[in-house]
Amino acid sequence: MASRVNESPMKSKVIVALDYPQASDAFALAEQLGFANCGFKIGKELFTHAGPDVVRAFVARGAKVFLDLKYHDIPSTVAAACRAAAALGVWMINVHASGGRDMLSAARASLAGCQPRPLLIAVTVLTSLDDAQLREIGVGDSSATQVARLTRLAHDCGLDGVVCSPHEIAAVKGDCGAAFLTVTPGIRPTGAGLDDQHRAATPTVAVRAGSDYLVVGRPLTRAADPRLALAELESEIARAARET
Repeated sequence: MASRVNESPMKSKVIVALDYPQASDAFALAEQLGFANCGFKIGKELFTHAGPDVVRAFVARGAKVFLDLKYHDIPSTVAAACRAAAALGVWMINVHASGGRDMLSAARASLAGCQPRPLLIAVTVLTSLDDAQLREIGVGDSSATQVARLTRLAHDCGLDGVVCSPHEIAAVKGDCGAAFLTVTPGIRPTGAGLDDQHRAATPTVAVRAGSDYLVVGRPLTRAADPRLALAELESEIARAARET
């Protein structure tokens, strides 16, 4: 029996990056924003401090959890990790597309029996990297070319979408179709600083380009009033969608 993907509609396009060291801080923010009002990304820092229990707790509260651990290892190890993540009840997990075809295919196959199956997306090129930094690690092509190459590979291997910068959304959708998901970090509302992001964009730019989900961290987690910051962000997204 084919797995049913865990893609029930979410109220929001926003996924809040819970980049905290302590679970108590993550829960405090989620209580303010509402567990069902947006998605929540649990990444390496929080997961390393708090472990799978924090994931289970968010899932139990009805939250859509994007487990952002960016698996990148030999195929069998990544497959086992994906199965373990699915057992936590997460909504979305990711792997590094640069792990190669065998790894991506193993990750996808490992989720075949999950009911419902979490979304599986691939990281293409980190939004903190620019072309000069790619050259330092031996990638001679531009970030756009590398994203396109890894996107096609992820699509060929049956993944649901990719993580990419807002500037690459149109190319991803053009190559792989509108249904292929684009999850876009590096979102900075107008007037916000770039922090360590090089390929960033405003929510308006991302939505007009066709982003499915916008990952937002510090503009929300460090806001004086996170609930107001989320409301303003949602208003900008809705306005951009109407104008598209």
